[in-house]
Amino acid sequence: MRRSEKSSPSSDRKASKAIRTGAIAVTAFLMASTSALAIEVGSGNSSGATAAPSALPEVTVTAQFRSQNLQNTPIAITAINSEMLDARSETSIYQVSAQAPSVTLKPQGAAFGASLVASIRGVGQYDFNPALEPGVGLYVDDVYYATLTGSIFDLLDLDRVEILRGPQGTLAGRNSIGGAVKLYSKKPGEGDSYMSATYGSRNRIDIRGSADFKLTDTIGARISGVSKSQDGYITRYDYGCLHPGEGIPAFKPSRTNCVLDKESQVNYDGVRGMLRWDNDGPLDVTIIGDYTRDDRAVAGSVLTYANNPNPAINPFGGSVTYDNRFLCGPYCNYATYYDPPQGTLPANMAAGRVNFTGWGFSGHANYDFGDGLQLQSITAYRSYEELFSNDDDGSPLTGSLGNNDLTFWSFSQEVRLNGQFADNMIEYTLGGFYMKQKSVYATFQDLRYAGLPPFQGDDPVKANSKAGFVHATFHATDKLGFTGGLRYTDESKSYTYTRLNPDGTPHPVLNALNGVTGLYSKNRFDYRANVQYQWTDNIMTYAQYATGFKGGGINPRPFFATQVQPFGPEKLGTYEVGVKSDLFDGRMRVNADVYYGLYKDIQLTALTCPAFTPTPSGGPCALPLNAGNAHTKGVEVETTIEPVENLEIDGSASYMDFNYKFISAQAGVPASGATAARGVQLGMITPYTPKWKLSGGIQYKVPVGDMGSVTPRFDVSYQGKMYSNAVNGPRNLIPSYAMANARVTWRDDEQNWQVSFEVTNLFDKYYYLSSFDLSGLSGTASAAPGRPREWALTVKRSF
Repeated sequence: MRRSEKSSPSSDRKASKAIRTGAIAVTAFLMASTSALAIEVGSGNSSGATAAPSALPEVTVTAQFRSQNLQNTPIAITAINSEMLDARSETSIYQVSAQAPSVTLKPQGAAFGASLVASIRGVGQYDFNPALEPGVGLYVDDVYYATLTGSIFDLLDLDRVEILRGPQGTLAGRNSIGGAVKLYSKKPGEGDSYMSATYGSRNRIDIRGSADFKLTDTIGARISGVSKSQDGYITRYDYGCLHPGEGIPAFKPSRTNCVLDKESQVNYDGVRGMLRWDNDGPLDVTIIGDYTRDDRAVAGSVLTYANNPNPAINPFGGSVTYDNRFLCGPYCNYATYYDPPQGTLPANMAAGRVNFTGWGFSGHANYDFGDGLQLQSITAYRSYEELFSNDDDGSPLTGSLGNNDLTFWSFSQEVRLNGQFADNMIEYTLGGFYMKQKSVYATFQDLRYAGLPPFQGDDPVKANSKAGFVHATFHATDKLGFTGGLRYTDESKSYTYTRLNPDGTPHPVLNALNGVTGLYSKNRFDYRANVQYQWTDNIMTYAQYATGFKGGGINPRPFFATQVQPFGPEKLGTYEVGVKSDLFDGRMRVNADVYYGLYKDIQLTALTCPAFTPTPSGGPCALPLNAGNAHTKGVEVETTIEPVENLEIDGSASYMDFNYKFISAQAGVPASGATAARGVQLGMITPYTPKWKLSGGIQYKVPVGDMGSVTPRFDVSYQGKMYSNAVNGPRNLIPSYAMANARVTWRDDEQNWQVSFEVTNLFDKYYYLSSFDLSGLSGTASAAPGRPREWALTVKRSF
């Protein structure tokens, strides 16, 4: 059963006006720039349009399966090279989203372990559960990472980062409905060797290095490593120690400082090794191996709401209730991970810790047949194990505790054949992709707020995906090009449930689920149609329609066997018009786009599902289903300006309007008479979708004679308010905030030595990265604060 209602006419008019204004601005900019350049070029050269050489560096991307100039690639792309990553003091993948329009990348809080929130243009995913698929494709060296767990990448020894916005169903493919984030490493022979050391706030110590060397005349090697450590900034206090006599036992003596741990620590090690064989012949082979260890206290959270009078969550008896007494402060909580009568969580995981270990190998083979025909093969295997615990009520009481053991492996194979014919008039790519993966989610959960006895799960999740694709560009003239793409995908998934008591005996409530397997399978075509026109060497415009999807799956959290139900894929088709330009003799680069998306079968979680709840009085339900349609529209602008030599200014801006058009009655019931509204409502927006994002940066290189140069830099970014839950509410609101960073760098005259001093969060802004709202179920809501003001000094030596 579906319901359809119109959203607020005034809000629709405001959103439409903003989009029209942006579209008019982009169009006016295009017309004015084209006319100006046509006059400039025409007056100086009657034989054709030739632009002056650009003062800005050319940026090469591979978004369309071959190396292309960013300014000639008809896709909305943010490309960041390694020099800019350093200049902005960015070392982790989530930091790059501050300057990327319409992009949200955030590390998750303790409840979801070492996983990432990833969303582009309002499409993405935040739940780590292996039953659910990412909505943004994540790639390292063209290898797809299939889960949000393990995706908080360190930016180790990179050549560049490419962020593709909008559905990439025919290019990046699997689960790239919102877009794709691609990291490309420096390969043997492509970068200098270096070593750097950083010391900063709270005993921050970072050691990074890379060595590039030859083993033989035809075999090169590159090895890169990073080790990071830093004390946490969220204090976990012993409530009973601080407040004796309130009926809550202390875990530490009163003579101590009552500190149980420091959360949001950093303790990370990673290494990547490469071997490249190239004898200047047709075959080029690169083997890559990597290893990561992340062993630390959990990402710290603070309680923002506590209200649950249920005595079942108080194992100590007496009059202690779960209320505002447990709201500790801006950078602290009272979590204990104590679970009587079990005593503690299972012994394979220390309380309040995350332990992630991941590794993988990939082989990249390229064979050049000549005459523009090339074959590329990418073979990869990845594996990880993660242990983490969570105390979601943030108190010494026992409302919601969990211990999680997640293992994963995947094998993937991709083959691409790039070719051209008719004197390069037609360029094409034929390809195929295959992936097989398996997760096992073993968990212990004590959810006393739900009146549910503790249980253990040990759920294998298997998935397979295969696809074939074709992509071609027809250069009708030296200015006009047409591009088309088509991809067929077939995928399947199974989820088998284990629901037992902690001692392995049958569970009194969930036993009917034990051994039940849910199945899902779908196939789908995605396509892309694009036209681009090169008005001059410096201005290109494009228009396209592209589709993408996010795979479906099985309900990972059923309470009854009848709730073991599959849900189908989300689908998105987006119209987009854009312009890419280098103006004023190449000293100003402006790229802009306007888009309109038709977002269908959005995966939402039903709060009521009577058809799948076999008890007369109803029962709990957390069933993902395809429950909504929406329209998305927005404007994005990026610019880089070098008005004079050594001065560089960059900026970006995005505006997005998300508008549900209808929602299933099972996902959301509107208010009717005396009945209150429940679930997702028209007028709400998807999680982690700010309406506005703005950023700006400025740096100036000051020569200091024989001593080299000094470059000060200042960055500022703004993120509008957003919500962490599909059911928007004040307890999952993440307020808007602006952040500023500053850095000054000295380089010697020969570019061998570099010393940098940085201050991040310059004005010590208090803000939230993510939030976790269970106020409607357990009476608790929490948020993960971002890092306070920090300083760091880095010394780097290049060889």
